[in-house]
Amino acid sequence: MSTIGTMVSLEQYLETAYEPDCDFVDGFLEERNVGEWDHSLLRANIAAFFVARYGSAGMRILTEHRIRVSPGKVRIPDLCLFLTDPKQRVPTTPPFLCIEILSPDDRMSRIEVRINDYLSMGVPWVWILDPETRQVYVATSLDGLREVKSGVLRTESPVIELPLAEVLE
Repeated sequence: MSTIGTMVSLEQYLETAYEPDCDFVDGFLEERNVGEWDHSLLRANIAAFFVARYGSAGMRILTEHRIRVSPGKVRIPDLCLFLTDPKQRVPTTPPFLCIEILSPDDRMSRIEVRINDYLSMGVPWVWILDPETRQVYVATSLDGLREVKSGVLRTESPVIELPLAEVLE
């Protein structure tokens, strides 16, 4: 990702709407690869699945929502899941799960920086899905990054499952 323009304050970033929205990293705006068809369709399918399956449990699934992962960084995961409403406009409370969907221009090395930001914030689960190759990964602070070949992404405490056949087209 490339940085955009000159330095801005966190306050200025939080008060400004960018199109497309961008991350804030130590005073600089950082472009994100925004989705094309496969990326957007997968994001929509995952959001619909979570709302249908887990919405009645009070869980909140958000798409492209700003999360303050540290005092100097705001990241925008493709999706994030909160077990309860964080009651913050830009949450500093870690989501239970962050999901990144790879775009054709994404590189794993850049995604790993994002994963580490989420894990450092205290996000217990990070899922990475590549709609092009259909590879999926799970990252936790305990196990690091690993590929999942079972066809189901899963968390613990609580158990949340995403059968890939239901969302990958």
